[in-house]
Amino acid sequence: MRIIRNALSFFVFVLSALAQNDNVVGTWKLISAQDIGVNGTIDREPYGPKPTGFLTYTPDGRVSAIITHDGRKPLSSAWWWSGSMQERAEAFSTVIAYTGRYTRNGDAVTHHIEACSFQNWVNTSQTRRILKVEGDRLTLRTQTPFDREGVRYAYQELVWHRVK
Repeated sequence: MRIIRNALSFFVFVLSALAQNDNVVGTWKLISAQDIGVNGTIDREPYGPKPTGFLTYTPDGRVSAIITHDGRKPLSSAWWWSGSMQERAEAFSTVIAYTGRYTRNGDAVTHHIEACSFQNWVNTSQTRRILKVEGDRLTLRTQTPFDREGVRYAYQELVWHRVK
């Protein structure tokens, strides 16, 4: 019993030390998101001017994220599975949520996705560059160029505020 207690104490100590050295650990609320064109201009706010989102990094290497578009409409039903097909399609297309593990390598944080509202991301890794962590503000940038509605974007930049 003493060995187990000592092992657990050591494990808690290691997790605490890791959390103190990882400045992204905690919960963050989305402030803004912008798609940046290949020419460097801000082309759009992909989730609207006032999106809602939360990003959580835990000391044991877990990540959870959810982003919803500004102005989402409630379904006509009290249950998410019984709204009309059109309502459910709209609801699905205005949210992204995932969870999994994360790893750090310098200014890169990679999300290893285990479950996601967009099934194509399950068992993939999404890397974000940590542009800056200043006080309670975290700025992340996607690393892979993408196309949206026929336009080529270099990256997406997301600004988060630490929740206390």
